[in-house]
Amino acid sequence: MRPTMTRSAGSSRRVSSGLTVLLVLVLALLATKELVAEPMRIETMSMSPTLVAGDHVLADKVSRRDGRWQRGDVVAFRRTSHGQVLVKRIVALAGDTVGLRDGRLFVNGARVAEPYTDASLIDSVYFGPVHVPAAHVFVLGDDRGNSRDSRVFGPVATSALMSRIDAVIWPVPPSRQGLH
Repeated sequence: MRPTMTRSAGSSRRVSSGLTVLLVLVLALLATKELVAEPMRIETMSMSPTLVAGDHVLADKVSRRDGRWQRGDVVAFRRTSHGQVLVKRIVALAGDTVGLRDGRLFVNGARVAEPYTDASLIDSVYFGPVHVPAAHVFVLGDDRGNSRDSRVFGPVATSALMSRIDAVIWPVPPSRQGLH
């Protein structure tokens, strides 16, 4: 009878060890998603041609901790009034003056080259100029005619920025410009 009890106790320990390992793996995955990187799915065409609806991207959450946002970064952020997550490009930083003249981007009075936009889709939009307040960034979609961005809801607080988008992970993208 003892061998049966030992075998049963051994099986119980193995199951317990297996559950512990599984729990550790699940917690590690959750921590990675919250602290390091998270896959996201692009839902709209507002970042076309850089990102298109259906793209799966990798959101780098380490970037949020360093707080060194730069013009040109593609970022995910939460609109607190709606709770939705948006992906847009930072075009101006705190202290900058930003505007559009005849569809062309100007920051601090200088025209900005934007190789990530489709020049054939740029219309003759005029906007601004506006000043970006402290602890905020100004974001635009790459497809300006198809994007609700800072022109509509204003500058985004840097505290609302969740991550930098660094790569398309699925589908394997054709040659697209715009991400680092």
